Amino acid sequence: MEFELKEEWRMLKDLVARFVREELLPLEPALLQRETEGGGISLTEEESARIDRRSRELGLWGLDAPESIGGSDLPVAAMVGVNEEMGHSIVHYYLPPDTPNLRLLMLAATPEQKKRYLEPYVRGEMKSAIVISEPGAGGDPSGLSTRAVRDGDHWVINGRKIWISNLERADFGIVMARTSGTPGSRGGISAFIVDKGTPGFIPARKIPMIGGSATWEVVFEDCRVHESQLLGVQDQGFKPMQARLGARRVQMAAWAIGKAQRALDMLCTYAPQRKTFGLPLSERQAIQWWIADAATRIHATRLMTYECAWRIDRGMDVRTQTSMVKAYATEMAWEVIDRAMQTFGAMGMTKELPLQQMANAVRLMRIYEGPTEVHRMVVARNTLARFR
Repeated sequence: MEFELKEEWRMLKDLVARFVREELLPLEPALLQRETEGGGISLTEEESARIDRRSRELGLWGLDAPESIGGSDLPVAAMVGVNEEMGHSIVHYYLPPDTPNLRLLMLAATPEQKKRYLEPYVRGEMKSAIVISEPGAGGDPSGLSTRAVRDGDHWVINGRKIWISNLERADFGIVMARTSGTPGSRGGISAFIVDKGTPGFIPARKIPMIGGSATWEVVFEDCRVHESQLLGVQDQGFKPMQARLGARRVQMAAWAIGKAQRALDMLCTYAPQRKTFGLPLSERQAIQWWIADAATRIHATRLMTYECAWRIDRGMDVRTQTSMVKAYATEMAWEVIDRAMQTFGAMGMTKELPLQQMANAVRLMRIYEGPTEVHRMVVARNTLARFR
């Protein structure tokens, strides 16, 4: 097994690191001040447009999209380093297009859907939101009760969704609804592309989240979509959705590595400078062990994530591995950031440092895309199945 990154992947990782250092990190003080004043942590349209221009100039758009539609067709393993570097910053910015929905569209879209949605998505002309979670059916998608009923050449969708990210900027939503069966069964779920502004597709409530971010509650009231908006095979939407979820979990693991590495770097920079009772913190055994444990766990998580990406690129079943890396990486980053905050003392509790926003982001990540406890259930179930 090769442990050295390919030269082109390493060069890309270095380029993204420079982009983060020169374009995103300088924005952090203003964003922290804005969030402190109640303005949220999101970029303004002007800031987003400027960063979009710069990232596009650097050739950082469509990295893992097919070459046939303007992308670079990079494998998942190459994107681990990209996302690790992006995870260093607290700025909420995705290099267009967002990988998970890209992969879902690549897997399931018809040629017409690819032309109408995927190609402009890759070009950065459209944005999307994934619309899955429901009240009482967040970590268990099989519990979905939102229903789509056939009516001639249309489908009529009724139900309620919650915890939907990026809805305010999305041009379309990828909506999961039950087309047969009853809640509790994994079959009978289909995916639909629903354009923003479609009658009956109602953003009902914006929900403030920790760290200044927000999600949405969405209501579907007799929302009619043409049969051409069915994404993939009727009643079989769960399988391509699993691929989408797997891609996000690997991406989140890489983000967690980036955030943990930055927290460790901050800890290692500060500890030799701060003296207590006549000695630098870096000479205290407790701090040394925190540093050793953090470095070891970051290294282990990075190897796990690359191995999982390697499996995905070879078309292997990675349901166990994606649950492992998502749960382990987010819990690891939470502990590393918490110990960095502890090392900084009262300063670590301020909103002047990025540590608190890093902690907020990782705290959300421990819930998003399946909470840690659900992923542990998956790992245990799949491990036990080998002995039956």
